[in-house]
Amino acid sequence: MIVTKSDIEGILIIEPTLHNDDRGHFFESFNERDFTKATGITTHFVQDNESRSAEGVVRGLHFQLPPFAQSKLVRVIEGEIFDIAVDIRRGSPTFGRYIAVRLSGENHRQLYIPRGFAHGFVVVQGDAIVQYKCDNYYAPACERTIRWNDPKLNIDWGVDLQSAILSARDSEAATLDECDTLFDYNIDYYA
Repeated sequence: MIVTKSDIEGILIIEPTLHNDDRGHFFESFNERDFTKATGITTHFVQDNESRSAEGVVRGLHFQLPPFAQSKLVRVIEGEIFDIAVDIRRGSPTFGRYIAVRLSGENHRQLYIPRGFAHGFVVVQGDAIVQYKCDNYYAPACERTIRWNDPKLNIDWGVDLQSAILSARDSEAATLDECDTLFDYNIDYYA
């Protein structure tokens, strides 16, 4: 696998090794031993999630607070998304900045998002099936959402913002400035 560090500390772009032949292709989408060796990250994923969304759907920006903060390893099985991770660690030199990566069933890229980040995506081509591994369980009481189109974040979603398809929860979410509880850059959320 090829691991590329992003401009924001902790976020990684992972490209698995594909084995192609006349029948198609094969790759390991996750191997804990190889992931740890290639990234230096020791994690134990406990939950796999999958969503199917139509073109133009925006999901996010979602996160969970401690003690149920989550790291995620995101990939697309079918279709294409523009995947977004926003640094929401107060005191971080990159607080409020985001990384955007195209993930698709064709490019097989994965995005590793550590604890302390909000996550969202927009479907840019066809229906998309998105799978992601989480290193902590879903906890509704700890779940939070930041408004996807917060002017302070100024995220370029790569789509016409007037035609975005959103859930009520996502469209009514608080801005980053309105969130009273976020993460602290100086706290180790893995300890």
